[in-house]
Amino acid sequence: MLARVASRSLAASARLRLPLARTIVTKKYTKEHELIAYDSDTRTGTMSISDYAQKSLGQVAFVELPSVGADVAQEENIGTVESTKAASDIYAPISGKVVAINEELSSNPGLINKDPEGAGWLVKIEAGSSVEKELDALLTEEEYTAHCESEDAH
Repeated sequence: MLARVASRSLAASARLRLPLARTIVTKKYTKEHELIAYDSDTRTGTMSISDYAQKSLGQVAFVELPSVGADVAQEENIGTVESTKAASDIYAPISGKVVAINEELSSNPGLINKDPEGAGWLVKIEAGSSVEKELDALLTEEEYTAHCESEDAH
């Protein structure tokens, strides 16, 4: 009797479960060594520079980022990363509106060296209407790795 009640309770709870929502995060790269981790549910991309870029730059000393609320276009220069070796412009991987900047970088730009694709993120961009087309134009991780290898060969 107890087993029948328990199995009915399990069956009832299984019917009441809502389907799980599945967020898809797509990571794509530019040939200029920026990357975007795009969340399809929030339509927001977190932009960083790649590990390859931070190694090439050396110790990052200063970061200039756009203002929150700024509209950006794909491939538009939106800031600068300066290191002890060089200064490098950063370009928007997708079009949209800047909804957040990594404030921590103003006092600790070295975060880019420690964790460029994590805590060293640069900006968050709320994607525009052409995001799917723009993402398709960017490189996959495999394509980006091949691109970096070909740069190293030259």
